[in-house]
Amino acid sequence: MKREFTVIIEQDEKGYFVATVPELNGCHTQARSLDDLMQRVREVIELCLEVQAEEDVPPARFVGVQRVAV
Repeated sequence: MKREFTVIIEQDEKGYFVATVPELNGCHTQARSLDDLMQRVREVIELCLEVQAEEDVPPARFVGVQRVAV
């Protein structure tokens, strides 16, 4: 059964795209292009799920993103 995850994508000061998966603690990767990033994020999600299963860690629940003006 396939699961869906929220992926937050940012671009750093050097032009790299950085992906973070909030539901999986420590699950992030980076790449120069969005195509490469999406391939890498799938791979890192699989790895994070394997580690999570081995360590019997329950997944976090992604709630959402909120913008705050300061």
